[in-house]
Amino acid sequence: MTIVMTRFVTVEDAARIEGVLAGHWQKRRAAAEAFGEDYSRLWAAIERSAHGGKLLRPALVLCAYEELSVDAAPRRGAAVELAAAFELLHTAFLLHDDVIDNDFVRRGQSNLAGERFDEGVAAGLATANAARWAQASAILAGDLLIHDAQSMVARLAVPEPVRLGLLDLLDAAVFASAAGELSDVGLSAGAVSPEVPAVLDMTRWKTAPYSFAAPLRAGAVLAGAPAELGLLLEQFGGLIGTAFQLRDDVLGVFGDEQLTGKSTIGDAREGKMTAMMAFARTTASWAELRQLIGPGGPGDIDRVRALLLDSGALGYAERLIADLVAEALALLEQPLVPAGLRTELAELAHRAAVRVS
Repeated sequence: MTIVMTRFVTVEDAARIEGVLAGHWQKRRAAAEAFGEDYSRLWAAIERSAHGGKLLRPALVLCAYEELSVDAAPRRGAAVELAAAFELLHTAFLLHDDVIDNDFVRRGQSNLAGERFDEGVAAGLATANAARWAQASAILAGDLLIHDAQSMVARLAVPEPVRLGLLDLLDAAVFASAAGELSDVGLSAGAVSPEVPAVLDMTRWKTAPYSFAAPLRAGAVLAGAPAELGLLLEQFGGLIGTAFQLRDDVLGVFGDEQLTGKSTIGDAREGKMTAMMAFARTTASWAELRQLIGPGGPGDIDRVRALLLDSGALGYAERLIADLVAEALALLEQPLVPAGLRTELAELAHRAAVRVS
């Protein structure tokens, strides 16, 4: 099941977004040639890493823009470019996230770091040197795409106040996501006290701002919608984005690898302090569970699942998701939300809660 809303990301929309991205890749590859073959290969790998996504963030930009714009035509091109910028940002964060998590697989196949690692080993590099080269490649690739996303928004052919407002939204989303990632690593490493409120803050900051809140509000800003409505959409996105991340954490342990494209042992192996784990810490199951997770753990994922289930941790996460979705749906009942947008976002809320990939 895909989470993308089909009403606003039509085949034509997807083609336009892909066209913007294709033009961007072509320009970057051409510029990279002056810096040698390796840099050109890196950009080819960056382009491959951007393929296969669900276009969720672009969908949200276009959904809000189409429903709230009185006349979509004047800024339609800018809306597509803005949507593409959010996809660049998403790809950047995935690249960085994989490095942080020491993952070499994304969407069921080798990610950029995995590709570069294999290339290094095939070229005769020692394993440690190949890993260092691969991680540096992925970090730099993510840095480049964050810059490219900002540059794309900065060049939109829209009035300056609108453009600056969109740049502020992008800046705030990047800022919050970095705080979430830092907290995520700090919690897993033991540098941050793993209390439930701290874990929930991390869960909210990591994904919701850039994946839901900012795209929705950006579409509203571009459409010239009232500020009050833009703020409501941002709040809705924060709630649904948190539910989305909680579901992602559940799938990271209980999901089907064939559907998610990611290992179900990865989060446990890294000792990720998710909401489920934070809750489990408060139960009698933690004494055994703590021995099974982290780099030194035996990696018995079946036993990890059983303990999370028996301790009530899975049920706790499911209740959080349901509560967040209910609160988000209640926001949509306010009169200033157009009926068409209400329908689309309600569907999004339900899909975020029950998705399997």
